[in-house]
Amino acid sequence: MNTHSKTALGGEGLAAELPRSGMATRFIAANVGALMCAGAASLLASRWVGDLDDLLTLPGAIILVAFIAIIPGYLNIFLLLSLLSYRQPKLSLEGTFPGVSILMAAYNEEENLAETFRGLAGQDYPAEIEVIVVDDGSSDGTLNFLRSLRKPCLEVISIPHQGKAAALNAGLEAVSHRILVTIDADTFLHPQALRRIVARLMQSPDCAAVAGSVLAKNSRESSFTRLQEWDYFLGIGAVKRQQSMYRGTLVAQGSFSAFRTGVVRAARGWPNRIGEDIVLTWALIGEGHQIVHEPTAIAFTRVPHTFRGFYRQRQRWARGMIEALRSHLGNVWRQRRFASFFVAMDLLFPPLDLVFTLAFLPGVALACFGYFYLAGAMTLLVLPLTALIVLIMLRYQKGVFDLMGLKIRRNLLGFLAYFLIYQFIVSPICVVGYTRELLNLERKW
Repeated sequence: MNTHSKTALGGEGLAAELPRSGMATRFIAANVGALMCAGAASLLASRWVGDLDDLLTLPGAIILVAFIAIIPGYLNIFLLLSLLSYRQPKLSLEGTFPGVSILMAAYNEEENLAETFRGLAGQDYPAEIEVIVVDDGSSDGTLNFLRSLRKPCLEVISIPHQGKAAALNAGLEAVSHRILVTIDADTFLHPQALRRIVARLMQSPDCAAVAGSVLAKNSRESSFTRLQEWDYFLGIGAVKRQQSMYRGTLVAQGSFSAFRTGVVRAARGWPNRIGEDIVLTWALIGEGHQIVHEPTAIAFTRVPHTFRGFYRQRQRWARGMIEALRSHLGNVWRQRRFASFFVAMDLLFPPLDLVFTLAFLPGVALACFGYFYLAGAMTLLVLPLTALIVLIMLRYQKGVFDLMGLKIRRNLLGFLAYFLIYQFIVSPICVVGYTRELLNLERKW
């Protein structure tokens, strides 16, 4: 771990604002293209609506077709056109870097911490790295392991078990640098991860945070980790690239993100929510800040290896989105920025997942017996769209991996599962999460 301190950046040095030219033009062009395709699809779907009208009312038929085919088609075309025009702003790794504080909450992470600290020790970062770990009342040997490290730039804080938000806020009080980076206790950082995420933040003066690129670390552990490898690599990566090109990234994930310390303190830290990182990000956007993504700042984190763990994680994510909508929808929308548009898009996901679960899944079952009321030729059009998005993302991600000296693992079965059945697994889980949050049922981490 490099502890050589240098003067923190002010308004110069690395600070060079990301170029904005053409952003609005690309946004409008992608939207117009997507709307035109949606309009054409609506005309083609008129006969389908007529057939469903015999089974349902006309409004019901229109709603079903819209949420099964038209809206998903629009979202996919908008994503595709955005990715086609995507250009990542150049990242300068020269100049003087500021000291940085790593903030980590740990609960029963004894087995993971050694590798996490190995990643921190290997960082190619030319300034002081302060590490603050908050033990959230662990019942295993986490606290003993942390105290045994005896590193000069490590501060260990112990609190009674209160949850991740409380642990992060306890650590926030001890942060001494202008930039803090959150990582999870099971996150392994690429040697250049810290340098690259801080460089992006310093080159983006209007941005309050930068979301790093988080990938699956344990992709060979089970069939579920193999599937999730592609979700992180392609699905989540595509959405973050799209949102970032319009400076409207909606989640600075706790597993690896960089923040301006003063901004986080002004926002009173992380809220006591099940999706604390989502809600904090939306709070910052609601205050007028921008959030971006740096795809070359790579971290590897453990993903759930069982269906039960996967179920609990994705349910939390769904609940976190509802928490953010409840808390900050109005403030974000009043900003009238690109992030406001993506928040409005998030309003579509609960009904999309609901219709997919309650209508399209039974429609697929009916189609197997020759009844194509809800799943037919038009719904299959999403497959070539998804394939194009996947090919574009593979090209982008291969470029990143080549730059960072990494190789894409061969995982054909996981890829096919992700491409063909992933949505069939995730949408019902999300519906459960939305419902539990709307009904204010018990929160479990």
